[in-house]
Amino acid sequence: MRLFIAALAAAVITALPGHAQEPVNIRPDTPTVTVETEDGPVEIGRIQDNDNHVTGEWARTSRPCPPFCIQPMTPAEGVTTIGELELIEMLQDPEAIVVDSRTRDWFAGGSIPGAINIPYLEAPDRLDELGCVIDFDGFDCTEAKPVALFCNGLWCGQSPSAIRRMIAAGFPADKIHYYRGGMQSWRVLGLTVTGQ
Repeated sequence: MRLFIAALAAAVITALPGHAQEPVNIRPDTPTVTVETEDGPVEIGRIQDNDNHVTGEWARTSRPCPPFCIQPMTPAEGVTTIGELELIEMLQDPEAIVVDSRTRDWFAGGSIPGAINIPYLEAPDRLDELGCVIDFDGFDCTEAKPVALFCNGLWCGQSPSAIRRMIAAGFPADKIHYYRGGMQSWRVLGLTVTGQ
């Protein structure tokens, strides 16, 4: 009985307004990271409200397939699939480029700080922004930069489509990283989003 009363008292104290929140770090030793963006440095962290939850469009679990089918773990041979920690490392790497391959309206509604917007249909025509050089036959990608692409989530085909189009245009698959979780996973983890 004493154990029950102690547990109940702890639950009540925790639920009281003003109760101290437990820190929500990226890693145990990393509360935030700073990334350079076109608009200057941005600090990426997680929402500190322990009661926060995803709502609206990002909470939807069942989208009609097609077109919103679950995407494969790897969209093309030679591409590396990554998670949030690897993406954050790429955001901090001045040599790497993180690409939001969603359409402009989705990008304008909030993105990952430091990402540039190259809509998936434009990707094969904009390889010069990713370290390739325009030549007579298209692009010379011998000096291509490491690139990570993402879109809306596990059900979004925009970044897989962009990746396959980039490879067909000559971009080396081994320089491409696919953040499969996309904006839905980023938001579920409460990570910083532009324009929010």
